[in-house]
Amino acid sequence: MENQKGLNRRRFLSIAAMGAAIAKFTGINSLQAKPAAKPTNGIKPIRDLRTFTNIKQIKTALLDIGYADEGPANGPVVILLHGWPYDIHSFADVSSLLTAQGYRVLIPHLRGHGTTRFLSAQTLRNGQQAAIAADIIEFMDSLKIKSAVIGGFDWGGRTADIVAALWPERCKALVSVSGYLIGSQQGNKKPLPPVAEYSWWYQYYFATQRGYDGYKANTNDFAKLIWHTASPKWNFDEATFARSAASFNNPDHVDIVIHNYRWRLGIAEGESKYNEYENMIATFPAITVPAITLEGDSNSAPHPKPADYAARFKNKYKHYTLEGGIGHNLPQEAPKAFADAIIEAASMAKG
Repeated sequence: MENQKGLNRRRFLSIAAMGAAIAKFTGINSLQAKPAAKPTNGIKPIRDLRTFTNIKQIKTALLDIGYADEGPANGPVVILLHGWPYDIHSFADVSSLLTAQGYRVLIPHLRGHGTTRFLSAQTLRNGQQAAIAADIIEFMDSLKIKSAVIGGFDWGGRTADIVAALWPERCKALVSVSGYLIGSQQGNKKPLPPVAEYSWWYQYYFATQRGYDGYKANTNDFAKLIWHTASPKWNFDEATFARSAASFNNPDHVDIVIHNYRWRLGIAEGESKYNEYENMIATFPAITVPAITLEGDSNSAPHPKPADYAARFKNKYKHYTLEGGIGHNLPQEAPKAFADAIIEAASMAKG
């Protein structure tokens, strides 16, 4: 087993913050993806925005999870997991493409987002990675879904990775933006070079009371800043942002986000019931299901290099780097490429 030093996400960052270039690797496939079209102005969208209006709710042991459920009820199931600061609408166009091919698409609001609520006021507003992954397993259990193709990005990519690694029988195939995102508190203890630390500025801001208060007071402005810096060539308009920002108006949103980043740094406690999972995650387990990883050529959020994580995938595996100014929110910026990856991954699982 490789030691954590070589596997920690924060230790093999491909820093692209503030205009640095994303490295390209020989032998890794590249695809041309059409960038999001430029808005005609800053207020009106250039096309009708698709909104998930028929949100369903399902209860698990801890949560009442809000989710979009589209496509035929008897179709092969795809579960799509969003990141922060984004929401289920990152997959609005992806879902249309997949349902047209006969897939049933489920897109849950992660804890602290949208209509997802805790059942008890006494439950810790816990954002640690194992808790979010366990939510997805319980979500599947409540819907009586034995297994599914699972895809995600950012927080959702990490969650999809963990589900695939710890519960491979529940994940037929995986599509993960930015690849292997599994990390650990222990691995996060080692300081990074200054340029790498700089890219994580918001994590250290959130570690302070000022950061908590600032995010609470300026949630939407903060999220919009991350959208711009993580996807510098994505010309989203105000209506597109507002559609997702509505999901941040959740009573637990700030607490979940702050806890997530404080937990990563080891300055916030998790819950002991997740210790078994975290101990397994800390070994950086291999992913043994068929998988496709994706990266955008203009992703300016911290992310690992494709060449550094390829060996973590032990089954059928492909990587694609999307060209054309695609940033961090890849499913929304390049929906056809993401949908195609889901379909290809499902085919890999069959073959």
